[in-house]
Amino acid sequence: MNSETTEKLLQKLREFLGDDLVRLYYDYKYPVITLKRDRLTETCRFMKDELHFIYLNDVFGTDRFTSEDRFEVFYHLISLRDHQRFFLKVLVDENNPVLPSVCDLWKSANWNEREVYDMYGIHFEGHPDLRRIFLPEDFKYYPLRKEFPLLGVPGSLELPNTTPDHD
Repeated sequence: MNSETTEKLLQKLREFLGDDLVRLYYDYKYPVITLKRDRLTETCRFMKDELHFIYLNDVFGTDRFTSEDRFEVFYHLISLRDHQRFFLKVLVDENNPVLPSVCDLWKSANWNEREVYDMYGIHFEGHPDLRRIFLPEDFKYYPLRKEFPLLGVPGSLELPNTTPDHD
């Protein structure tokens, strides 16, 4: 990763986002750009069309449980032309966990967004087929949320007896 190229791309992104760039930091050697939710779609389009981040490698979520902004969704973008790897981060409201889908920009977002929905309950508006990808449709829980019980849903699984026999 060329730091001069990285800085040029970041400068263009700073100019594009202005005050809507919430935070910029590096995780390991990769830039992580936190932006406001309402700028997600146009920022993704700008990064794809103008900055040549044509490859969406992954979309994933995190649950910060004790944080004010509990949920985060990350978009792992790659520019093959410039050999760059950037992460976009959007904070998601716990009471209204909704983001716009980016499936119209990158088809690879389809299953990634479905997985985030399935595991965290974050909805993606405009997704062409937002349904669970691993769990049954009638499953009422989101297993990667911090409040999900470590041993799973009580009564759903027969657990072995862990107390030793004293014969």
